[in-house]
Amino acid sequence: MHEILMQIENCRREMVVLAMQTSYSDSKVIEASTKLDHLLNEYENLKKPEASAAC
Repeated sequence: MHEILMQIENCRREMVVLAMQTSYSDSKVIEASTKLDHLLNEYENLKKPEASAAC
């Protein structure tokens, strides 16, 4: 779980830096945002079994 959280944080930072260097509508920023979305979805899916096990 720690690995995915590190990937999320690194991707978020990369996206912010890219956006500051270019614009929010730049294709590289959109690509980074899409990657971040996928990582966040993966993280949420990993959390689901833990939430079920807690009940």
